Amino acid sequence: MQRFDLRISDVQRKQEGDRTEALVFRLNGTDPSSQEYKELLNELFVNGIPEGTKIHTPIYINLAKNITFGKRVSVMPYFKCMSAGKIVIEDDVRIAMDVKIITNNHDFYERDVLTIEDVHIQKNAWIGAGATILPGVTIGRNAIVGAGSVVTHDVLPNTVVVGNPARVIQTLDPDQFEKE
Repeated sequence: MQRFDLRISDVQRKQEGDRTEALVFRLNGTDPSSQEYKELLNELFVNGIPEGTKIHTPIYINLAKNITFGKRVSVMPYFKCMSAGKIVIEDDVRIAMDVKIITNNHDFYERDVLTIEDVHIQKNAWIGAGATILPGVTIGRNAIVGAGSVVTHDVLPNTVVVGNPARVIQTLDPDQFEKE
């Protein structure tokens, strides 16, 4: 776990926050079928947007440089990221409307200190509408997070979780997924 003290000025973090905010503002008002939209996405996410990945606006992100997308990822509108930590989203992930991914929290005793833990969403996971993924969580390969769930712990591959807090309700047969 990393810690970041908000009382101490960090010029690079501020610059990235300002850069992200300006690009997200422009992106949210740009025709998604335009070349400008594609260019803004690739400028916003410094690692670029890979083949087949689609991000539907509006979105909210605070530090875009910390987010990496795989190929053929689908992100529906109202995607929100508090990305002080890294967010890795692997190939073929589906993210439904109004999903929140949060990598930071406030220290319980020192509220001006952020605690930061990365989030990792593995290949072919599906995150249902309105789900919230909390700091430090890994969503396993082929896993499903049900709509409205709050994920506080890792989700094993090939499992379905629902609820607040999310709990396992089903195990999926990994042999039923398409072979690579």
